[in-house]
Amino acid sequence: MSLEKDLKEKISYQRDEIDRQRKELTESIKYASYIQNALLPSQKDIKKYLPEHFVIFIPRDIVSGDFYWITKRKSELIIAVADCTGHGVPGAFMSILGITLLSEIVNRASYTSAGSILNQLRESVMRALNQRGTEEEQKDGIDMAICVVNLETNILQYAGAFNPVYIIKKNRLIEVQGDKMPIGIAALEENSFTNHRFDLDEGDLVYLFSDGFVDQFGGREGKKFKYQPFRNLLLSISNLPMHVQKNELLKAFNHWKGNLGQLDDVLMFGFRYHY
Repeated sequence: MSLEKDLKEKISYQRDEIDRQRKELTESIKYASYIQNALLPSQKDIKKYLPEHFVIFIPRDIVSGDFYWITKRKSELIIAVADCTGHGVPGAFMSILGITLLSEIVNRASYTSAGSILNQLRESVMRALNQRGTEEEQKDGIDMAICVVNLETNILQYAGAFNPVYIIKKNRLIEVQGDKMPIGIAALEENSFTNHRFDLDEGDLVYLFSDGFVDQFGGREGKKFKYQPFRNLLLSISNLPMHVQKNELLKAFNHWKGNLGQLDDVLMFGFRYHY
Protein backbone atom coordinates (compact mmCIF):
# COMPACT_ATOMS: atom_id res chain seq x y z
CA MET A 1 0.00 0.00 0.00
CA SER A 2 2.85 2.37 0.79
CA LEU A 3 4.25 1.82 -2.73
CA GLU A 4 0.88 2.60 -4.28
CA LYS A 5 0.51 5.68 -2.09
CA ASP A 6 4.01 6.84 -3.03
CA LEU A 7 3.24 6.38 -6.73
CA LYS A 8 0.00 8.39 -6.42
CA GLU A 9 1.84 11.18 -4.63
CA LYS A 10 4.48 11.32 -7.39
CA ILE A 11 1.81 11.42 -10.09
CA SER A 12 -0.06 14.15 -8.21
CA TYR A 13 3.14 16.16 -7.78
CA GLN A 14 4.03 15.84 -11.47
CA ARG A 15 0.51 16.86 -12.49
CA ASP A 16 0.64 19.90 -10.21
CA GLU A 17 4.10 20.79 -11.53
CA ILE A 18 2.91 20.58 -15.15
CA ASP A 19 -0.11 22.75 -14.31
CA ARG A 20 2.15 25.29 -12.60
CA GLN A 21 4.53 25.42 -15.58
CA ARG A 22 1.61 25.73 -18.02
CA LYS A 23 0.14 28.57 -15.95
CA GLU A 24 3.50 30.40 -15.82
CA LEU A 25 3.96 29.99 -19.57
CA THR A 26 0.44 31.20 -20.31
CA GLU A 27 0.90 34.22 -18.03
CA SER A 28 4.20 35.06 -19.77
CA ILE A 29 2.58 34.86 -23.21
CA LYS A 30 -0.36 36.99 -22.02
CA TYR A 31 2.09 39.62 -20.81
CA ALA A 32 3.87 39.43 -24.19
CA SER A 33 0.49 40.10 -25.84
CA TYR A 34 0.19 43.36 -23.85
CA ILE A 35 3.58 44.43 -25.24
CA GLN A 36 2.60 43.45 -28.78
CA ASN A 37 -0.75 45.26 -28.56
CA ALA A 38 1.00 48.38 -27.24
CA LEU A 39 2.97 48.50 -30.52
CA LEU A 40 -0.20 48.40 -32.61
CA PRO A 41 -1.93 51.70 -33.44
CA SER A 42 -4.82 52.60 -31.17
CA GLN A 43 -8.35 52.93 -32.54
CA LYS A 44 -8.26 56.58 -31.44
CA ASP A 45 -5.17 57.26 -33.58
CA ILE A 46 -6.59 55.42 -36.60
CA LYS A 47 -9.87 57.32 -36.33
CA LYS A 48 -7.93 60.57 -36.33
CA TYR A 49 -6.60 59.69 -39.81
CA LEU A 50 -9.54 57.62 -41.09
CA PRO A 51 -12.87 58.50 -39.46
CA GLU A 52 -14.62 55.61 -41.26
CA HIS A 53 -12.68 52.39 -40.81
CA PHE A 54 -12.68 49.01 -39.12
CA VAL A 55 -10.04 46.59 -37.88
CA ILE A 56 -10.63 42.87 -37.37
CA PHE A 57 -7.75 41.33 -35.44
CA ILE A 58 -8.18 37.77 -34.16
CA PRO A 59 -4.94 36.04 -33.14
CA ARG A 60 -5.08 32.25 -33.42
CA ASP A 61 -3.11 32.05 -30.20
CA ILE A 62 -2.66 34.66 -27.47
CA VAL A 63 -0.05 36.54 -29.52
CA SER A 64 -0.13 37.02 -33.27
CA GLY A 65 2.10 36.83 -36.32
CA ASP A 66 -0.14 39.38 -38.07
CA PHE A 67 0.14 43.11 -37.48
CA TYR A 68 -1.26 46.38 -38.79
CA TRP A 69 0.47 49.74 -38.83
CA ILE A 70 -0.47 53.29 -39.74
CA THR A 71 1.22 56.66 -39.59
CA LYS A 72 0.97 60.10 -41.20
CA ARG A 73 4.00 61.88 -42.58
CA LYS A 74 3.37 65.36 -43.97
CA SER A 75 0.57 64.89 -46.54
CA GLU A 76 0.95 61.10 -46.79
CA LEU A 77 -0.90 58.41 -44.89
CA ILE A 78 0.94 55.09 -44.77
CA ILE A 79 -1.01 51.93 -43.94
CA ALA A 80 0.39 48.40 -43.75
CA VAL A 81 -1.13 44.99 -43.03
CA ALA A 82 1.31 42.14 -42.58
CA ASP A 83 1.41 38.39 -42.05
CA CYS A 84 4.68 37.07 -40.61
CA THR A 85 6.02 33.54 -40.89
CA GLY A 86 4.31 31.39 -38.27
CA HIS A 87 1.87 32.37 -35.56
CA GLY A 88 2.00 32.36 -31.79
CA VAL A 89 5.32 33.28 -30.18
CA PRO A 90 7.58 32.91 -33.29
CA GLY A 91 5.17 34.98 -35.38
CA ALA A 92 4.93 37.60 -32.64
CA PHE A 93 8.73 38.01 -32.57
CA MET A 94 8.70 38.55 -36.34
CA SER A 95 5.83 41.03 -36.07
CA ILE A 96 7.73 43.14 -33.52
CA LEU A 97 10.77 43.09 -35.80
CA GLY A 98 8.59 44.13 -38.76
CA ILE A 99 6.93 47.00 -36.88
CA THR A 100 10.30 48.28 -35.62
CA LEU A 101 11.99 48.20 -39.04
CA LEU A 102 8.98 49.67 -40.84
CA SER A 103 8.90 52.57 -38.38
CA GLU A 104 12.63 53.23 -38.89
CA ILE A 105 12.29 53.30 -42.70
CA VAL A 106 9.33 55.69 -42.70
CA ASN A 107 10.79 57.94 -40.01
CA ARG A 108 14.00 58.29 -42.06
CA ALA A 109 11.82 59.46 -44.97
CA SER A 110 14.16 57.65 -47.35
CA TYR A 111 11.36 56.07 -49.38
CA THR A 112 10.08 57.34 -52.72
CA SER A 113 7.08 55.03 -53.15
CA ALA A 114 5.15 52.19 -51.54
CA GLY A 115 7.33 49.77 -53.50
CA SER A 116 10.53 51.35 -52.23
CA ILE A 117 9.35 50.90 -48.62
CA LEU A 118 9.01 47.16 -49.23
CA ASN A 119 12.42 47.02 -50.97
CA GLN A 120 14.08 48.67 -47.97
CA LEU A 121 12.12 46.57 -45.51
CA ARG A 122 13.27 43.39 -47.26
CA GLU A 123 16.91 44.45 -47.00
CA SER A 124 16.47 45.35 -43.33
CA VAL A 125 14.78 42.02 -42.50
CA MET A 126 17.50 40.07 -44.30
CA ARG A 127 20.20 41.94 -42.37
CA ALA A 128 18.40 41.52 -39.04
CA LEU A 129 17.93 37.76 -39.56
CA ASN A 130 21.39 37.30 -41.10
CA GLN A 131 19.82 35.81 -44.23
CA ARG A 132 22.26 35.05 -47.04
CA GLY A 133 20.17 32.77 -49.22
CA THR A 134 21.83 29.46 -48.32
CA GLU A 135 19.73 26.31 -48.63
CA GLU A 136 19.93 25.29 -44.98
CA GLU A 137 18.79 28.57 -43.41
CA GLN A 138 15.26 29.31 -42.27
CA LYS A 139 13.15 31.08 -44.90
CA ASP A 140 11.48 33.42 -42.39
CA GLY A 141 9.80 36.47 -43.84
CA ILE A 142 6.75 38.72 -43.99
CA ASP A 143 3.85 38.95 -46.44
CA MET A 144 2.56 42.49 -46.57
CA ALA A 145 0.26 44.94 -48.33
CA ILE A 146 1.20 48.60 -47.95
CA CYS A 147 -0.59 51.72 -49.14
CA VAL A 148 0.70 55.28 -49.28
CA VAL A 149 -2.19 57.73 -49.66
CA ASN A 150 -1.41 61.31 -50.65
CA LEU A 151 -4.13 63.33 -48.95
CA GLU A 152 -3.56 66.35 -51.21
CA THR A 153 -3.59 64.62 -54.61
CA ASN A 154 -5.88 61.71 -53.53
CA ILE A 155 -3.50 59.23 -55.15
CA LEU A 156 -3.07 55.83 -53.53
CA GLN A 157 0.15 53.90 -54.07
CA TYR A 158 0.10 50.19 -53.31
CA ALA A 159 2.79 47.52 -53.19
CA GLY A 160 2.42 43.96 -51.99
CA ALA A 161 4.53 41.02 -50.92
CA PHE A 162 1.96 38.32 -51.82
CA ASN A 163 -0.88 40.17 -50.06
CA PRO A 164 -3.33 41.97 -52.39
CA VAL A 165 -5.43 45.10 -51.98
CA TYR A 166 -9.12 45.41 -52.85
CA ILE A 167 -10.59 48.76 -53.89
CA ILE A 168 -14.34 49.14 -54.35
CA LYS A 169 -15.38 52.00 -56.66
CA LYS A 170 -19.04 52.51 -57.52
CA ASN A 171 -19.97 48.95 -56.58
CA ARG A 172 -17.11 47.46 -58.63
CA LEU A 173 -14.30 45.59 -56.90
CA ILE A 174 -10.77 46.13 -58.21
CA GLU A 175 -8.29 43.48 -57.11
CA VAL A 176 -4.55 44.23 -57.31
CA GLN A 177 -2.27 41.29 -56.65
CA GLY A 178 0.98 41.62 -54.76
CA ASP A 179 4.29 40.38 -56.14
CA LYS A 180 4.89 36.68 -55.53
CA MET A 181 7.86 37.19 -53.25
CA PRO A 182 8.08 37.77 -49.50
CA ILE A 183 9.89 40.38 -47.46
CA GLY A 184 12.91 38.22 -46.74
CA ILE A 185 14.86 35.63 -48.67
CA ALA A 186 12.96 34.32 -51.69
CA ALA A 187 13.76 31.28 -53.80
CA LEU A 188 14.05 33.41 -56.93
CA GLU A 189 16.28 36.37 -57.69
CA GLU A 190 15.22 39.47 -55.79
CA ASN A 191 13.39 42.02 -57.89
CA SER A 192 11.99 45.39 -56.90
CA PHE A 193 8.42 45.35 -55.65
CA THR A 194 5.91 46.70 -58.15
CA ASN A 195 4.41 50.09 -57.31
CA HIS A 196 0.76 50.59 -58.35
CA ARG A 197 -1.05 53.95 -58.43
CA PHE A 198 -4.77 54.71 -58.24
CA ASP A 199 -6.88 57.85 -58.09
CA LEU A 200 -9.15 57.70 -55.07
CA ASP A 201 -12.61 59.20 -55.32
CA GLU A 202 -14.90 60.30 -52.51
CA GLY A 203 -16.39 57.25 -50.79
CA ASP A 204 -14.05 54.64 -52.31
CA LEU A 205 -13.43 51.61 -50.10
CA VAL A 206 -10.00 50.07 -49.51
CA TYR A 207 -9.41 46.67 -47.89
CA LEU A 208 -6.10 45.19 -46.74
CA PHE A 209 -5.98 41.75 -45.13
CA SER A 210 -3.98 38.63 -44.35
CA ASP A 211 -5.03 35.18 -45.61
CA GLY A 212 -6.46 33.97 -42.30
CA PHE A 213 -10.10 34.63 -43.26
CA VAL A 214 -10.05 33.10 -46.75
CA ASP A 215 -8.01 30.05 -45.68
CA GLN A 216 -10.28 29.18 -42.75
CA PHE A 217 -11.84 25.73 -42.98
CA GLY A 218 -15.58 25.49 -42.38
CA GLY A 219 -18.98 25.15 -43.95
CA ARG A 220 -20.79 21.87 -44.47
CA GLU A 221 -17.83 20.21 -46.19
CA GLY A 222 -15.06 21.65 -44.03
CA LYS A 223 -13.37 23.44 -46.94
CA LYS A 224 -11.58 26.80 -47.18
CA PHE A 225 -13.67 29.96 -47.43
CA LYS A 226 -11.67 31.04 -50.56
CA TYR A 227 -11.24 34.38 -52.31
CA GLN A 228 -14.24 34.57 -54.67
CA PRO A 229 -16.84 34.18 -51.89
CA PHE A 230 -14.79 36.67 -49.87
CA ARG A 231 -14.94 39.24 -52.69
CA ASN A 232 -18.69 38.60 -53.11
CA LEU A 233 -19.18 39.12 -49.39
CA LEU A 234 -17.31 42.44 -49.43
CA LEU A 235 -19.34 43.68 -52.41
CA SER A 236 -22.60 42.67 -50.73
CA ILE A 237 -21.85 44.75 -47.62
CA SER A 238 -19.90 47.63 -49.23
CA ASN A 239 -22.76 50.13 -48.92
CA LEU A 240 -23.07 49.59 -45.18
CA PRO A 241 -21.32 51.75 -42.55
CA MET A 242 -17.84 50.47 -41.70
CA HIS A 243 -18.72 49.33 -38.17
CA VAL A 244 -21.65 47.34 -39.57
CA GLN A 245 -19.37 45.81 -42.21
CA LYS A 246 -17.08 44.66 -39.42
CA ASN A 247 -19.98 42.97 -37.62
CA GLU A 248 -21.15 41.27 -40.82
CA LEU A 249 -17.64 39.97 -41.58
CA LEU A 250 -17.23 38.62 -38.04
CA LYS A 251 -20.64 36.99 -38.26
CA ALA A 252 -19.76 35.37 -41.60
CA PHE A 253 -16.39 34.15 -40.33
CA ASN A 254 -17.78 32.62 -37.14
CA HIS A 255 -20.69 31.02 -38.99
CA TRP A 256 -18.31 29.50 -41.55
CA LYS A 257 -15.84 28.27 -38.92
CA GLY A 258 -18.53 26.71 -36.78
CA ASN A 259 -17.02 24.27 -34.31
CA LEU A 260 -13.75 23.91 -36.21
CA GLY A 261 -10.58 25.38 -34.75
CA GLN A 262 -9.19 28.65 -36.06
CA LEU A 263 -6.51 27.83 -38.63
CA ASP A 264 -4.45 31.03 -38.58
CA ASP A 265 -4.35 34.60 -37.35
CA VAL A 266 -7.08 36.73 -38.92
CA LEU A 267 -6.53 40.39 -39.80
CA MET A 268 -8.55 42.83 -41.90
CA PHE A 269 -8.26 46.61 -42.23
CA GLY A 270 -10.90 48.48 -44.20
CA PHE A 271 -11.62 52.17 -44.68
CA ARG A 272 -13.87 54.49 -46.66
CA TYR A 273 -11.89 57.35 -48.21
CA HIS A 274 -12.99 60.96 -47.81
CA TYR A 275 -11.39 64.11 -49.22
